[in-house]
Amino acid sequence: MSAPESSEATTTTTATTATAADDATPAEGTAVEGGTKRRGLKRSTKIGLAIIVILAVLAAAAFAINYFVNSSKFVSTDNAQVDGTQIPIVAPAAGTLVGWRGTTGAVLQRDQLVGRVQVQGAYVQPQLPIRAPAAGTVANSDTTEGAYVTAGAQLAIAYDPNNVYVTARVDETDVGDVEVNQPVDFTVDAYPGRTFHGTVQEIQGGAAAVFSPFPQSNSGGNFQKVTQVIPVRIGIDDMQGLDLIPGMNVTVDIRKPGD
Repeated sequence: MSAPESSEATTTTTATTATAADDATPAEGTAVEGGTKRRGLKRSTKIGLAIIVILAVLAAAAFAINYFVNSSKFVSTDNAQVDGTQIPIVAPAAGTLVGWRGTTGAVLQRDQLVGRVQVQGAYVQPQLPIRAPAAGTVANSDTTEGAYVTAGAQLAIAYDPNNVYVTARVDETDVGDVEVNQPVDFTVDAYPGRTFHGTVQEIQGGAAAVFSPFPQSNSGGNFQKVTQVIPVRIGIDDMQGLDLIPGMNVTVDIRKPGD
């Protein structure tokens, strides 16, 4: 073989080897793991993930901004309930309850006969009447027909549906931003999507925890500092034709003075 032919053969061999080497190199966008090619994410998938991340960040930022704006204008709490003046119905004497009509939801008029107590005696068993002390609707009945009751025992609690209000328990650290006559917006769990309006009527002087049965000291007698809550009474401007029953859960936003 002549020298030119040898040179040409060598060039051909080199080109073949280079081509094989190129074929063995992973294509752009792929990764080699354990000797096996793994295709990378598509461009469209990467863009989609980036958009999701951006939207999540924007949503978090919007929530944070809304929270700080609202907290600067309102004192908010969900530790609140519809409340009302309680009308207790009690037993006039010890005996058996008969003719009981003070069941939950019953609408009563002042001095209306609610039931009787049959007093136990040797020969005579008189029946003493139980009357409603005021007009109202029974919210809770603690007894049933035929039950034995003691003198002065609470049989039921009624309330005046035309004289209900909201009691909000505000942290003592926030109560300084609450003033009488400030407007209030509140929602009731029982009526989602409805917003009610009211006005601060009273800021009670004592913290709710003052009357709590739970001690604020540990076994060593050391005082444990706990943030207290102050009851705030809120009058309801308009019940919008709905039944706001004492005990319903409420979330309130009390507008701060000057806002």
